[in-house]
Amino acid sequence: MLNLDTHILIDTVLDWVRADERRLLETDFWCVSDIVIWEIATLHREGRTPVSVADPRLNKILGQITIWPISYDVGLALRRLDFRGDPADEIIAATSIAHDAPLLTRDQRLLASQVVPLAR
Repeated sequence: MLNLDTHILIDTVLDWVRADERRLLETDFWCVSDIVIWEIATLHREGRTPVSVADPRLNKILGQITIWPISYDVGLALRRLDFRGDPADEIIAATSIAHDAPLLTRDQRLLASQVVPLAR
């Protein structure tokens, strides 16, 4: 199962994923942290993405994937992170740790982590 960060999910909706990302996305089930939905709403409100939470393309995807809540296990995994970033990134990374789900991201801070399982 792949845990998608916010920008990968947005780019999937827009069909802007790279070939290597598409290959990974085609071979595994997807999941997201529920904070990804909040982040998309925030980015859209700020005019930083054309994708809104009301977008039917996004809703189709969300209806087919696992959405993990911010849970006790995610909270515990936050203590293991070896980087500091914005809270959404930290929660997304901790979700990957808590569920042992490789994270698909382009974020260099997350890619540099030695504790977050990464999709490669």
